[in-house]
Amino acid sequence: MKFTLSWLKDHLETTASLEDILYALTDLGLEVEEVVNPVAKLAPFTLAKVLEATQHPDADRLRVCKVLTNEGEKQIVCGAPNARAGITVVLCKPGDYVPGIDVTLGVGKIRGVESHGMMASERELELSDEHNGIIELPTGEVGQKFTDWLAENRPAVCDPVIEVKITPNRPDALGVRGIARDLAARGLGKLKPLEVPAIAGGFASPVTVAIDESLKAKGCPHFAGRTIRGVTNGPSPDWLQARLKAIGLRPISVLVDITNYFTFGLNRPLHVFDVAKVQGGVLRIHPAQGGEEFLALDGKTYALRAGMMAISDADGVESLAGIMGGEHSGCTDKTTEVFLESAFWDPITIATTGRALKINSDARYRFERGVDPAFTLPGLDLATRMILDLCGGEASDLAVDGAAPDTTRVYKLNPARVSSLVGMEIPEAEQRQTLTALGFKLNGNQAVPPSWRPDVLGDADLVEEVARVASLTKLVGKPLRRMVPGVPRPILTPLQIRERAARRTIAALGYNECVTYSFIDEAAAALFGGGSDAVRVENPISSEMTHLRPDLLPGLLRAAARNQARGFMDLALAEIGPAFHGGEPGEQHLQATGLLVGASAARDPHGSRRPVDVFDVKADVEAVLAALGAPAKVQISRKVAGWFHPGRSGAIGLGPNVMASFGEVHPKVLAEMGVKGPAMAFTVLVAAVPQPKVKTPTRPALAISDLQAVDRDFAFVVDKGVEVLTAVNAAQGTDKALIESVRVFDQFTGDKAEAQMGAGKKSIALTVRLQPTDKTLTEADIEAVSKKVIEKVTKATGGTLRG
Repeated sequence: MKFTLSWLKDHLETTASLEDILYALTDLGLEVEEVVNPVAKLAPFTLAKVLEATQHPDADRLRVCKVLTNEGEKQIVCGAPNARAGITVVLCKPGDYVPGIDVTLGVGKIRGVESHGMMASERELELSDEHNGIIELPTGEVGQKFTDWLAENRPAVCDPVIEVKITPNRPDALGVRGIARDLAARGLGKLKPLEVPAIAGGFASPVTVAIDESLKAKGCPHFAGRTIRGVTNGPSPDWLQARLKAIGLRPISVLVDITNYFTFGLNRPLHVFDVAKVQGGVLRIHPAQGGEEFLALDGKTYALRAGMMAISDADGVESLAGIMGGEHSGCTDKTTEVFLESAFWDPITIATTGRALKINSDARYRFERGVDPAFTLPGLDLATRMILDLCGGEASDLAVDGAAPDTTRVYKLNPARVSSLVGMEIPEAEQRQTLTALGFKLNGNQAVPPSWRPDVLGDADLVEEVARVASLTKLVGKPLRRMVPGVPRPILTPLQIRERAARRTIAALGYNECVTYSFIDEAAAALFGGGSDAVRVENPISSEMTHLRPDLLPGLLRAAARNQARGFMDLALAEIGPAFHGGEPGEQHLQATGLLVGASAARDPHGSRRPVDVFDVKADVEAVLAALGAPAKVQISRKVAGWFHPGRSGAIGLGPNVMASFGEVHPKVLAEMGVKGPAMAFTVLVAAVPQPKVKTPTRPALAISDLQAVDRDFAFVVDKGVEVLTAVNAAQGTDKALIESVRVFDQFTGDKAEAQMGAGKKSIALTVRLQPTDKTLTEADIEAVSKKVIEKVTKATGGTLRG
């Protein structure tokens, strides 16, 4: 939202400085993005006087001028037809930058004659498009700064332009008056009254309006207008053109410029139809049938879809309701009779239509956020008055259909809530004064929001308005009052504590944390078990973000592909965040996912370098599970998702409860995601890790035995399809109290193994550690346990003890 300081002062009676106004705007929530002083670029230029102008000896159209400056007399060659003795001009000296021609001046020779600077035209100083001659000033002293002369004689040119960022909940601030109202409530001045004139119609409007019954309830509850005949359309007055140019609008004609002026000044978009081009005498507001073509004022033709609101006459669509007028009924210099429209449109309908047709306009921007429905008729009267003043003519009676929707709502005003919700002590009288200044009506402890504030929807919003105007910078930090004596309860939930532990552990393992989008494309989602309509985004911001992610791994793979494309081949990426198994609230789960690609270590003279493998991520996932408090003894199965390599992956769990998966990413998945493999990954389902059975604030006592442990080695001949884990689990389960660990130390496979042990056979060698806790083991004890280990493993694997 852009406006000039003088425009603001049309609505706000204030003596506050520009700096105070800018600070107050940002503090009120209307963040100032930029302030442009249009004459700052003219600061180097000064006034000078031409003493003499003689014909150039070698050029008919050039004159050699003697110019009196604050540095004495200077010789300047000038080609302007009005260069002559006695005039006061604007001087650009050598070294000055001239913005209109994008040149820094120097001393030069023009057709053999030396020239020390130039005398500028308005276009060369970007004051206007005038370039027929140099600037002639009626007053001014030699050496006076040109900016000072402008401030005294043409203050509109020096008007600072302020741009503020308007949040979606403040449609009232899309008009200069709304911004002035906030500043007046803050105490930076007084809001000037807006007197709505009484317009007496001199004749019945030849154009009437009719809203389709299907739209009155929601789409267009109120449409009004009047005919103004005998108008003279042409260029706008200088003051109006200057205002529009300052905020980046191009003046078109006085009729169109007036509608733009009301759009930005009072947040009241309007439209004018050329009555001579309206056929049938009736403007109908109706839903489109679908397929109608409409040539808009932006010069583009749009095909309307069924249900879009349109304004039509007997020949067809003349305007796209609330968004943009049509070229056919637009006003020109020949227009002498217009129909001025003012209406209230449903924000959702306007937003849907504008987004579908990809039309962005100032009217759409305001209507889809919500304009003041009660200002429809007053805005029409104010604009009518300005048209009559600037264009002449005579106004008709009103042509109206529908009525302004009733937005009345009442909320309880509880002054004590400011203290409880915000923590500020604001007297009740000040609270009431603030709300009244913002346009609220107070009746005892009841507050009625004004019609231009659709964002106020509860008593908490009343507190927000009071605190916002009082300034949240006055909020003083205070310690929270302890409600219950003793040690306070933890603030973080168990899941949040685990999330933090997983994040810190993964970072300590050397992974770089990523934050990827929660939305991915349908093809990637399908690769990881998602992509259904239940998780489809209705209004995706791009074709690559159409579905909620079913897993974190696709985002990390995309990041890996981007890094590889830029030459970074060794990657350790991780992310902790939600993945979605449905589209309803709660249908999400927290994951901690890591991805390794490339080599396990950087290339250096002393370190070993090898590709990462499945055991790297197995070690990492076990470290994360240990940090989350998972039991030390878990089961590993091959029941993993389809995006893992079936022979180089595993799932860690307790019975049917899967806590994590790890392994090599399937080559087909890597090819689809554009990643050069192999790549290893793990995923921990944080919430699936069971909580420790004993919850104490301290670590458990160290359990250690001073009795000597005993290691026994076993080698078994089994079928080569038997998994080593089967043998390990069988040995581990022989005596859970005595057997501390089971470790694989050798596996003999291949042709040589089959030559010794038989076709389709292999050898598995295990080390079983026995750790007594109450007595030293005897040879008989060791033999008894060893016998049980052999029985268990041979039964589980179908193998035999290797001789």
